[in-house]
Amino acid sequence: MPAIKLTAAYAAFALAASLAAQSNLLVEGLEAYNKGDYVAAERSFRKAVDQGGDARAASLLALVQASTGRCADAEPALAKPIASDAALGRLTALALARCRLSAGRLDEAAEILGRLRAKDPADADVLYETARLQMRAWNETIRQLYEKAPSSFRVNQLSAEILETQGQYAEAAEEYQKAIAKNPRALNLHFQLARALLNSSHAPETLDRALQEIEAELALNPSDAVATYQAARILQVREHPAEADARYEQALKLRPDFVEALCALGTLRNEQRRSAEAIPLLEKAVQLAPASEAGHYALMIAYRNSGRLNDARREKARIDELHKTPEGEFSDFLKKLGEKPPAGK
Repeated sequence: MPAIKLTAAYAAFALAASLAAQSNLLVEGLEAYNKGDYVAAERSFRKAVDQGGDARAASLLALVQASTGRCADAEPALAKPIASDAALGRLTALALARCRLSAGRLDEAAEILGRLRAKDPADADVLYETARLQMRAWNETIRQLYEKAPSSFRVNQLSAEILETQGQYAEAAEEYQKAIAKNPRALNLHFQLARALLNSSHAPETLDRALQEIEAELALNPSDAVATYQAARILQVREHPAEADARYEQALKLRPDFVEALCALGTLRNEQRRSAEAIPLLEKAVQLAPASEAGHYALMIAYRNSGRLNDARREKARIDELHKTPEGEFSDFLKKLGEKPPAGK
């Protein structure tokens, strides 16, 4: 079990205390712990416990025991609340959560970490331990799935998702196909297969097959805005702009705040020289997502094409604020405005 670092900032509690032997032992123990000398730290804290007088000594001793893998010895003291010292209480709670995690008592670890996150949602140590807990829970649940339901379509689906994260898209597509064969009416499987296909290749035949899978998904769930949007993207790439336009509009009817669809339809309208229609779409996109570089860039082009050069300059300035400069057409646009493109363009 990794040790919990007792920083010098926390050690200040002992320095501010009286200079009695009890406090000196705590200071010595903290200094030894931070140096990685756990034997000396344990010796000092144990002496402090034996002398009595400061309840923190038992908690600090328990931290050393937990850090060196002796949770059974440490847990009784770690589990005691420390109302008088919030910093030490946080450390003992973290150590107790680690002990519970090591023992496979995941629900108990989750309860402890949940209380700590409620007190400080930005605590890096708590977030780290929560991530470890969730990975452990994920791995344990996967093991149970493969062990208890090996013939389920969910096993194939999960295998495909794991393969996707590893960049093995062709193999993932095969697993999705197996899952669909077992349960062809399960939601999201056809869309996931289409995604794997698109990631594996952009060849025309692959695009057509992916579109077929998305259409199968939409036959099961016509209200799926993401699938509708993806169908539009494929149709646009396959040079069917009118059909793509209609699908983008349908995606926006299903989800009016769909930023990617707003940007895509606005860009398509720019390409169709329908900039006046593109502008309200793109203005809404950047209102919903002020940091969208694609949205600001497309809006800049729409303004330029509509002759609204001051508005176009404003969007150009906003793009500069986002610290990234689009290539190609942006440089041409600057030239048309009579401004010098950035160096290297």
